[in-house]
Amino acid sequence: MSDASKILDEMNHRSREVFRLIVESYLDSGEPVGSRTLTRTLSEKVSAATVRNVMQDLEFLGLLDSPHISAGRIPSQAGLRMFVDGLLEVGDLDADDRQKLDATLGANAGDVGGMLDKVGAALSRVTHGASLVLTPKHEAEIKHIEFVSLGHDRALVVLVFSDGHVENRLFTPPPGQTPSSMREAANFLNALIEGRTLGEVRRIIQAEIAARRQEIDVLAREMVESGLAIWDGEGQDSARLIVRGRANLLEGADQEEELERIRTLFDDLERKRDIAEFLELTEDGEGVRIFIGSENKLFSLSGSSLVVSPYMNADRKIIGAVGVIGPTRLNYGRIVPIVDYTAQLVGKLISDRS
Repeated sequence: MSDASKILDEMNHRSREVFRLIVESYLDSGEPVGSRTLTRTLSEKVSAATVRNVMQDLEFLGLLDSPHISAGRIPSQAGLRMFVDGLLEVGDLDADDRQKLDATLGANAGDVGGMLDKVGAALSRVTHGASLVLTPKHEAEIKHIEFVSLGHDRALVVLVFSDGHVENRLFTPPPGQTPSSMREAANFLNALIEGRTLGEVRRIIQAEIAARRQEIDVLAREMVESGLAIWDGEGQDSARLIVRGRANLLEGADQEEELERIRTLFDDLERKRDIAEFLELTEDGEGVRIFIGSENKLFSLSGSSLVVSPYMNADRKIIGAVGVIGPTRLNYGRIVPIVDYTAQLVGKLISDRS
């Protein structure tokens, strides 16, 4: 049992109700909640002094904060986490929200990227937050690899997939490469990769280079080794992240501190910093996950929350993720079913195209 669960279990009915009402009011308004306000909404009639004592106890436990000198309280990050884990009531998906998301099914996007861009735009409109969509890697088997020299410090690797898909990727080759070493590197790779996906190629190449180190020319070996990141798509991941609706985060931001937080978040989204952290979220199993404030490694400096869910292909393999980012006072009960449904919708759209 976690510390948060233990604290929640040890609370009496009054403390739990006061805590729940403060969090729900804060998520709705963003304003601190005072004892007199609570006396009007509590199920039992108690004095404001009694409520203040309960609020002080909750603050001592680290569940509430006092943002100003006033008697009002807001939930701390620990308090929000405990509420989400133990008291959050997730509602059903609203019929109107479902209809807006379903409308993307009829969107005539020419490719998967265009389709997911439309899904991200719809998700942003429905949630009034910024949406994140991580597009899937191309998982078809590779048919052929070719290197093309574009100069002494630039080269192109051409990847031809069995489904006809072609990708061209620029990279910097090791110094001293010649046309013959590039051909040898391509021949070495083509003998290994046919019938395998990009995800499988990296492990195979590393093992083969170690086993056949004496058989391949030094320049060609350097060419292959320097290209390992290219074969596996490293450095391409930031291009897989579609961000829509950043302007929504400005709504209701009237204090300088809040505006600075959003500027930091915009900066993060623009640079798509630490994208590897977001990728890891898609590999931790099914279901919606909620990251609050500093729990969210991707945007830890911005004081924001991320609600994210992976989506799967027809083989039930996790291939990407969808999410919504916004202030820590997100309406989690509404956002969670929206993100969950969108992930299922994207999985269906991807599977129908395969």
